[in-house]
Amino acid sequence: MVDVALKILLHDKLRFVITVLGVAFAVTLMLVQVGLFLGLLDNASITIEKCTADLWVTSRNTANVDYGQPFPACYLQRVRSVPGVERADNLIIWFTRLSLPSGATELVLTYGLEDFTRWNLPWRVLNGEIRDLRRGNFVFFDQSARKRYGRYEAGDYREFFGRRMKIIGETEEVLSFTTTPIAFMDFHLLQSLEPQSLFDQTVYILVKLAPGADAGRVQAEIQHRLPYNDVFPKHTWARLSRDYWIKTTGLGLNVFVTVFLGCLVGIVVVAQTLYTSTMEHFKEFAMVRAMGGGTADVYYILVKQAVIAALAGFAVGATLAAAARPAIVGLGLKMIVPGSFFLVVFAGTILMCLAASMVSYRRIAKAEPALVFRG
Repeated sequence: MVDVALKILLHDKLRFVITVLGVAFAVTLMLVQVGLFLGLLDNASITIEKCTADLWVTSRNTANVDYGQPFPACYLQRVRSVPGVERADNLIIWFTRLSLPSGATELVLTYGLEDFTRWNLPWRVLNGEIRDLRRGNFVFFDQSARKRYGRYEAGDYREFFGRRMKIIGETEEVLSFTTTPIAFMDFHLLQSLEPQSLFDQTVYILVKLAPGADAGRVQAEIQHRLPYNDVFPKHTWARLSRDYWIKTTGLGLNVFVTVFLGCLVGIVVVAQTLYTSTMEHFKEFAMVRAMGGGTADVYYILVKQAVIAALAGFAVGATLAAAARPAIVGLGLKMIVPGSFFLVVFAGTILMCLAASMVSYRRIAKAEPALVFRG
């Protein structure tokens, strides 16, 4: 038996290709745009997620992890005395000024800790020994800094606030939402670079809970002892840091509008091509009715055409999105597309094409069986 749906759809191969490309465009746009969106959000909280701290103590109303405000470093002793706290350490995250060999100056988002290895920061070291930061005026850069600051090698020197610092290592995957490169140095060294703001100050206190400790009780006790600070569980603090950028930059709305426009283009292209194809083969649908086929049979043909277009378009779109990923990474961006989102896009593609087929259905449902016998 001849497959009427496939025969009609492939009768004009160029039109079928245009249909598939229209769907592929919408799929690619959704995958790439949302992938970039999730990549940026991952940058906004990746250090929180990778860090082994269970609780973060911040200054009151801190917006996100990059924009903390100083408070007395001696508060650390209050936190360490709380029952259920296994370990607590001060952490400074601060924008410092870097002088380049060219004479230009750049900002660096600098992390300062006494012992980075205890907190899994950084989590991927390409070269060098992170423990050596405690031994002098040393600094680690993330490799993403090369695009902003130019090439450098281990053993080179750079100036922070006029002080010469030796580069002794490099990390990978430590990125910020603002794309400002991240560096690592000793806690006390970072304090001394900007004494006006950081002398005897910290920006965060990292807290590791003892095995079996009640996180809620420990959090409440720390909050009681530090009433002018905020205390957040790890995942809450990560979510708040991501939410800040979504709300203040309009990033979420931008992604929604872009995805909506991509879907709209896909629906219009599919609806137009299916409608044109249907009108050109109006007699074939009338023949189906003349042979005893009902409304369900007619709609089955249209649904099958829509599903074929959706499957082909999704395959092409997903392939294009995967092919674009290396180029996006080469630009210093991150693209994250979870497997669950692939399923969402796949289901959305099917629904999009089915919705487009309704335009043709309303017209073809009126096909008279007698039309097939007319000259």
